[in-house]
Amino acid sequence: MSYFLPSLTATIERRLLINYALDPSVAADMLPPGLRLQLVDGSAVAGVCLIRLGDMRVPWMPRALGWGAENAAHRIAVEWDDDEGTQQGVYIPVRHSASWLPVAVGGRLFPGVHRHARFTGSETANRIRVELSASDLRVSADVAVVSEWRSRLFATVDDASAFFRAGSTGWSPRRGSVELDGLTLETEQWKVEPGRLLNVESSFFDALPDGSARLDSVLVMRDVPIAWSVPPRSRQITREMPARSASISR
Repeated sequence: MSYFLPSLTATIERRLLINYALDPSVAADMLPPGLRLQLVDGSAVAGVCLIRLGDMRVPWMPRALGWGAENAAHRIAVEWDDDEGTQQGVYIPVRHSASWLPVAVGGRLFPGVHRHARFTGSETANRIRVELSASDLRVSADVAVVSEWRSRLFATVDDASAFFRAGSTGWSPRRGSVELDGLTLETEQWKVEPGRLLNVESSFFDALPDGSARLDSVLVMRDVPIAWSVPPRSRQITREMPARSASISR
């Protein structure tokens, strides 16, 4: 499927990459055929991306016509095979936005079906609070921006940064289809800061079996120019692909 708006540019004004270690047997049940888990020390890596975008527009549009919004994406780290080998990315079962624009045209004019949500929050140089409320989801995050990295999944903040930068393509269910829509995030100015989780709640993860999801860490991104584009080759679900999982050890 081709889209009328195949590429977009924007600025990440603020992004929280909140990470969970997830039981692989639970995570695997969430994946469509054709994707397999990317494991770190035997755990699936899942989480929620809380991102505020500004200056979002097609590349030829004047900056004055750009728009911005709070968005959220729950995600699971995955890999898949294509003609060029094994690729890394994330599967996004659900996306939410405070703007009605992606809700209306996502999956129609550009990839990514979105559901509407209400976002509130506050932000200083060292503290970020975000709350999301939707008919199907509740998320609350309180994060301190710090210098010390804490994680059981990733030994250093550089390890975590490299992991998520490598997984910059996200796949999500296509509107009215068994196929997947892909979006690749690109930037020449990737930068992250370590955060500390003061309080995080997500009804998505709270609904999973007891003990299957453990809150791990958070990365903070601010003021990063980006571009989104559709992967060069459209991808359909390949049901005969092996459902094995790749594993990374620290």
